[in-house]
Amino acid sequence: MIPMRRRTQQRSRLAEGHLRVAIVAESFLPAVNGVTNSVLRVIEHLRRHGHEVIVIAPGPGEARYGDVEVVRVRAFDLPGYVDLRVGLPKLRMGAILRDFAPDVVHLAAPTVLGAAGVRAAGKLGIPTVAVFQTDLAGFARRHGLGRMGDGIWNYIRWLHEQADVTLAPSTASVWALQARGVNRVHLWSRGVDLERFNPAHRSDELHRILAPNREVLVGYIGRLAKEKQVERLAPLCDIPGVRVVVGGDGPEQLALEAALPGAAFLGFQAGHDLSRLFATLDVFVHTGVDETFCQALQEAMASGVANVAPSAGGPLDLVRHRHTGFFWSPEAPETLVGAVAELAGDAELRRRLGAAARADAEQRPWGSVLDELVGYYRSVATAALTSGAERHDAA
Repeated sequence: MIPMRRRTQQRSRLAEGHLRVAIVAESFLPAVNGVTNSVLRVIEHLRRHGHEVIVIAPGPGEARYGDVEVVRVRAFDLPGYVDLRVGLPKLRMGAILRDFAPDVVHLAAPTVLGAAGVRAAGKLGIPTVAVFQTDLAGFARRHGLGRMGDGIWNYIRWLHEQADVTLAPSTASVWALQARGVNRVHLWSRGVDLERFNPAHRSDELHRILAPNREVLVGYIGRLAKEKQVERLAPLCDIPGVRVVVGGDGPEQLALEAALPGAAFLGFQAGHDLSRLFATLDVFVHTGVDETFCQALQEAMASGVANVAPSAGGPLDLVRHRHTGFFWSPEAPETLVGAVAELAGDAELRRRLGAAARADAEQRPWGSVLDELVGYYRSVATAALTSGAERHDAA
């Protein structure tokens, strides 16, 4: 239960428009991935608006992000993913939350660390917002562990049912959670940095380097992991006038270099190099079919690049076929080749789709998306205070 003194402090903060938010992040720096990047944007937005934040994340790593404390818990490496670690909080989680006394706990892609967070928050009477972000069942399937799918979904349902609200990034993921018995699910999309990902970063010089014979640059940017199915790019290497480029690193890099002869592997990209590469592509292709959202696709759209995405998962909310990009069907792999070949042969179509994609992405700046998240924080925090007051009055 929340002590009355702390409840009074919370009411005062909420009345002034301020929140104390504890973020339990299943992944965080130095690991760079979709979960980490989303958490960083949340932290920056909260601090920019005067909210207090603490992060609880797997170690090792820096103890601060800017002026925000990052509490590191003991963790172990995930086999095959040297930059991903699984946190083992044991008894520390309750003490950390008790000391910080947050108004709400944000569970970022909760699995092991998030489960500890939701249990500890429940015992302390602190409301929780769980952000579903990773298709663990799809991940297991791509790693030859498909028989674990039912068990994984049972675990996801158990975990998310303990949260006050679950936020899912796409219509497909909302429906998937609801179909497996998860209640109180709401759609919360992802924003995009419209300055960092912008057609203005296109580099004719980089294009000449990567496509010295004026080929059409067709690229994938993201993690090189089994669940991303980057090997699907192989047939694209045989399309006349196309140069395939791959930006990113991961455990599948060596295998993919052998599977994609002639492709240019550029390694991990960050900062201006990442912005420039996105904007310099002529066509962006995403090959993974288990994306709950697909932030890389949205960044390509914001960069004004024609795109080809699977007609599955998160991309279903992002792409409008033949208006902002093309869909390809996972059940008909030849549609990927057909879509890229059509775009490679029609510069005006690429220009038109890229411009429409940019205009579409401009409707999803991070600021408005994160304001929506803070609205969910306020809602569960207010509801918790109200129910707590009712229980106190009844006693």
